[in-house]
Order: sequence, then C-alpha cells, then structure tokens
Amino acid sequence: MRPPALRLPFRQLLVIVLALLFALIVQAWLSRFLHAHGYEALQAHYLAYLVVPPILLLMLAPVLHEHRDFLQRLFSPRGFTLKIAFAAIALGVASRLVWWAQLAARVSLGISVNEDPQAIVGPAFSWACPPFPSLLLGLVVMAVMIPIMEEIIHRGLLQSAFVHKGPLPAILLSAAVFTVFHPPSSYWFVFLMGVMLGVQFWLTRTLWATILTHATYNGLIQFDWRCLQGQWNPPPESLPLMVPGIVALAALAGALLLVILLLRIQRAGAQAAPATAAPKTRSQPFR
Repeated sequence: MRPPALRLPFRQLLVIVLALLFALIVQAWLSRFLHAHGYEALQAHYLAYLVVPPILLLMLAPVLHEHRDFLQRLFSPRGFTLKIAFAAIALGVASRLVWWAQLAARVSLGISVNEDPQAIVGPAFSWACPPFPSLLLGLVVMAVMIPIMEEIIHRGLLQSAFVHKGPLPAILLSAAVFTVFHPPSSYWFVFLMGVMLGVQFWLTRTLWATILTHATYNGLIQFDWRCLQGQWNPPPESLPLMVPGIVALAALAGALLLVILLLRIQRAGAQAAPATAAPKTRSQPFR
C-alpha cells in the first residue's frame, strides 16, 4: 500500500526549498560569527543550529497550517506499533554499521588513503567523550531537532508531494533534495540514507518510523565520532590489505542484509497495523 499523497502546489514546493536554503545560510553565518567570538568550532556549529527551527516554522507556517491534517495523519499512533518502533531503532544502528563497514573496506583496499606521512598508522583507538554539556547539545541538535525537521520536510511534505509519480521517482526526488542540503563530501552516503528513509516511509506510512531511525543514526554519530578517538592509516605501499578488506566487505554485506530484513519487518508491521481514516484535505490541485 502506498503512503498518502499530498497535493502540494509548485509555489509551496519552492517556498520549502527557499526556506531550507535561507535557514542553512543563516546557520552557517551564525556558526562562523560564534567561532570568531571565541566558541569552539563544533560548539558554534551546534549552537547556530538552534536558530533553524524558528526560521523554518516562521517561513513555513502557512504551508504547515494548510496541510496540518495531512501531517497529523502521518503522526497518528494507530499505525505505529512496538514492532515498527524497535525495528526502526535497529535500522538506525544497522545503517551506522553500514557506514563503518564501508569505511573499513575503503581503507583496507586503498580506496581511501591518508597521504600525510605523519599520520598514525594504527589501528589505535580510545574512548574519551567531550564535556557533558557539549555532548548533550550535540545530541539535542543531531538526534532530536534535525531528524524531526528533516523528516517532516523531506518525507512528510516533499516525498508525499511526489507520490503520484510512483515509488521510485518519489523516493529518488526527495532523497536528491535531502542530499543537496548536506555537505558535498558526504553526498553519496546521504543520498543512500535518503533512499533508505524514503523506502521506510513508503512501507510504514508513518513519520514516527523514519524519525526514530534518523535519530538513532545521528545519535550514534555523536558517540562514535566525538567519543571514539581512532586512527588507522595503513601506509600506501602496504595496500591493499586483503584480509581486513574481505572481512570488512563481509561485514558490509551482512549489515546491508540486516537493513533489508528490518525494512521487511517494518512493512509487515505496517500491514498488520489498523488503518487510519483519511482526513479531509485543504490542499490545492497541482499547478
């Protein structure tokens, strides 16, 4: 069963994209301003993100108000079961395992090479988290604010507006827009994440599932990126390292299979959940 479709006029699509662009421009400017006035770069980055929700709420207020019944349907608890919730959290963990496995494979096979001759060869890992207030700020921004904002906009509004084109165009288009609002260095993986979240939304028809997965993935980043201090830079002349590479590829294949299994579990859970009656819509025809 396909998720509900949203009749979103082109002018509203344009407003959504412009609002995202403006909010991120303001965030980037404020981040640089705070950093120049004594804040640590990452702390300035996260503090600046606090202005993004008010900007988006202000600029998108007419769109959100007009389609509030539709969005309420996507947050209905009737279609959100414990089975879907646990599978959504596990999907976030599996997605992070995919990222780590592909990184280990790229390093092992010489696809990603650190040319710095002073880099620590390793592998050398340690655990040391930043001060709790800094870690908490990162968790609030990355694991709460960003998943809610991005899933409402990219899956709830944009993908729903493309549902009439079929599953593949709807998922790919929303994933493409999702990708361009991230750093270019991470485009390829963000696009894959956007596709996976789009498939998940298509199968479950609820934003609760994609928000939980997105929040779990982003929350894990705060711990395995900011707390786990690691160095592994094999010398270029030693590459490729076939045994670690094969192990990493096997782990990658296993993590990808787990992602597929968890998506199927959520689809089964959504099919077994009670249907939610369609609300009256205030949306306008396509223009």
